[in-house]
Amino acid sequence: MANAQANVQSEGTSYVASAARDASPPPGAFDVAGAYQFCARLAKSHYENFTVASWLMPREMRPHMYAIYAYARMADDFADEHHDLAMLDEWERELDLAYAGTPRHPVFIALADTVRRFEIPREPFQDLLIAFRSDVDFKGFDTLDDLLGYSRYSANPVGRLVLYLFGYRDAERQHLSDLVCSGLQLANFWQDVAVDLEKGRIYFPRHDMERFGVTPADLAAHTSSREFVDLMRHEAGVARAMLVEGGELHKCVDKRLRRDIVMFAGGGLAIIRAIDRVNYDVFRMRPELAKLDYLKLGWSALRGRLEV
Repeated sequence: MANAQANVQSEGTSYVASAARDASPPPGAFDVAGAYQFCARLAKSHYENFTVASWLMPREMRPHMYAIYAYARMADDFADEHHDLAMLDEWERELDLAYAGTPRHPVFIALADTVRRFEIPREPFQDLLIAFRSDVDFKGFDTLDDLLGYSRYSANPVGRLVLYLFGYRDAERQHLSDLVCSGLQLANFWQDVAVDLEKGRIYFPRHDMERFGVTPADLAAHTSSREFVDLMRHEAGVARAMLVEGGELHKCVDKRLRRDIVMFAGGGLAIIRAIDRVNYDVFRMRPELAKLDYLKLGWSALRGRLEV
């Protein structure tokens, strides 16, 4: 799987790198079916979690989810792995071509077909690029509102894109989706505090750290003090409240989408419970879901009921 991931990622990245240098069209020809296959290979080779979740998606929707995922995955890699704003700029130009009806890159050949079929506006794709550009020059966040502002661009667009696929375009469902997406992203941040520190990233709002008496030096020393536990408990509580409130979305959609919402909102809540199980000491071990957690998630998804 690692080789497959490297091959498909290298193929797509080389196109963008070439275009970023000389604005020439990417080599090779893809029809729409081949472009969707390219996106599927990329999605399936990256993350098991995405593959598992996609099984719950109606079969006819999976190619379109793969196209959306491939767009976001490659742009994320340009930011996190290559730290290359030129690649992101070229990715945006490819997005422009897709919406103009003249896509070149296989991801955008598939994506252009998806956005045409479902009348998806450009804004969510553009918003993701705003977040990825900020990742290249990461500065952290002063307040919780600042952190949620980042999630507004980095996480929430994905949920809105899924809603568009299923024909939901109203503000109320989008609001609930935003709560799920931001809450899940926060849960992932608090699960991966130690991992992100190794990348030089602290997602805790600086005002919250000051409020609870935790310094960057404390984090660097992996100090699981009472102050740190209180900070973690507070941040996890914020994430949980957002997931519970946003999780009400599963009652507002048809059964084709209900299971996915239960899986993602429930997955975020399960992460919070895993953090609680290690007494918020995410330095001693990374909180992970056990096999029983996955079984409970699957059962809840099949029943279409969110367990809070």
